[in-house]
Amino acid sequence: MVTSFRRHTLAGEMLVLQLAIVVVVLLAVAAVSLAQSEATFNRVEGRRVGALAEQLAANPLVRTELPRPESGEALAPLTHSVLVQSGVSSVTVADGSGRIVSSTNPTVVGDRLPLGPGVSRGRGWSGSLTWDGSHELVAQVPVLGAASTDLGRTLGTVMIGEASPTVWQRLGGASSYLLAYLGIASGLGLAGSWLLSRRVRRQTLGLEPREITGLAEHREAMLYGIAEGVVALDPQQRLTLVNEVGKQLLDLPETCVGMTLDDLGIDGRLRDVLTGAGADRRHRHDEVVIRRGRVLVMNRMTVTKNERPLGSVTTLRDRTELAQLEREIGSFRSSSELLRAQAHEFANQLHTISGLIQIGEQDEVVRYVRALTRRRQSLDMTLGRRVHEPTVAALLMAKYSLAAERRITLRISDTTALGRLEPEDSADVATVVGNLLDNAIDAAASGGDFHGDSGDVEPWVEVDIRQDASSVEIVVCDSGPGIAPALAQEVFRHGFTTKAAAEGERGIGLALTRLVCERRGGEIAVTNTAEGARFTARLSVHRPLEAVAEGTGR
Repeated sequence: MVTSFRRHTLAGEMLVLQLAIVVVVLLAVAAVSLAQSEATFNRVEGRRVGALAEQLAANPLVRTELPRPESGEALAPLTHSVLVQSGVSSVTVADGSGRIVSSTNPTVVGDRLPLGPGVSRGRGWSGSLTWDGSHELVAQVPVLGAASTDLGRTLGTVMIGEASPTVWQRLGGASSYLLAYLGIASGLGLAGSWLLSRRVRRQTLGLEPREITGLAEHREAMLYGIAEGVVALDPQQRLTLVNEVGKQLLDLPETCVGMTLDDLGIDGRLRDVLTGAGADRRHRHDEVVIRRGRVLVMNRMTVTKNERPLGSVTTLRDRTELAQLEREIGSFRSSSELLRAQAHEFANQLHTISGLIQIGEQDEVVRYVRALTRRRQSLDMTLGRRVHEPTVAALLMAKYSLAAERRITLRISDTTALGRLEPEDSADVATVVGNLLDNAIDAAASGGDFHGDSGDVEPWVEVDIRQDASSVEIVVCDSGPGIAPALAQEVFRHGFTTKAAAEGERGIGLALTRLVCERRGGEIAVTNTAEGARFTARLSVHRPLEAVAEGTGR
């Protein structure tokens, strides 16, 4: 048989806790009231019984009869008279030896009277005393002799006592409205406890403590177990939450939670994405940001409740390695595309030659083949004379065929001069040249006339590569629509390609180009000319291999 039980709710636990607090407070109030009542009783009644005891001890009848052997019978009417007139609980008279000779309680006559400190030496005393089964507030006063023979001698002791009230008597005597006050306080405490429990339940969205604990555990496991960075901001742009991956990707200190973006020195593109600056960015996804040499893809979501903004949550993914893989895959894809373009070009040339042969124009075939040969030799000679790095030369040759297929003229400037490079330098230079040429070819093929009417001029792209002892400068111009002035300074930070700059789409081609240049200690910039866009990239390289060979005498 399975026994089920109902768990206590948070509201119920809060109500029980508040009720317990109210009960404790009421008990404390009652204890204070009892203490005050006892102090008042001891002070007032102590003075009264002390005065009565002094009056009785000074009575001539007591002084006269107390030394006599049969003093009890003579003092009995006096003790009862004092009891009736004063309303005290007990009146007792003892002789010099401490034996009780007269008392309002006949059962104690003949017993010894318990004396307080100093009474046997002729001093009065008052305090609480428990005797004969009762607890009383008593005053003991010595009876001093008045006759010449007994002058100053202690003849006995007079004790007058007032029974101490019980707890209920003290509560009733403390205040006639104490019970009413306690009742009102209990009612208010119950009402406050109930309202507090309802408020807590509303603030916790009806969740119970075990559910809140489970959510907190799941939140910690999710935030610190995923491979993506998570950053949360409040409306004042303060970091309210960031996991370890987010700290690593953004290079944030361990104490960054609670700090503002200004305190952390976050500005520029990263700040715009985190804060959603600009109406056109608040609902965009997969924003590309370059941060400390990393390519980050960020997605921001605004958090609201009851149409009140609570802040935002942004997720970050590190695409640096993926971007490098894309670059490598892109090089293979570019090679296959270039081979396809060359095959298409050769197929067209063969079809032209075949057609000329079929119509019997053998002389025209010879002239056509010679023209193709001269153009190919001219390009080979130009590249061979000006570009000595085989990787870059092969890339330019392939891009020439790709541009020709799209009816775009690719020109190599007369000032181009590039020597042999180290393998790692060659790879980075080829990456920059390839990305800039791809963007320029796309821009030239897209047409448009951003700066003016260009007429029927055939689209073109021109590349200029110059090298000095420590750097390589790459300039790529095109006849495309150019870069809008509003995007001229943002195009690299946003990761736009030239085509994306015109169409408003996202890309990371230029972002990677900028990353390569900055890693090499260089820079990249774009300007608009009268004919189109002009990209200028500069990156540092090692000493040219020809110069090294000359320096070693080889």
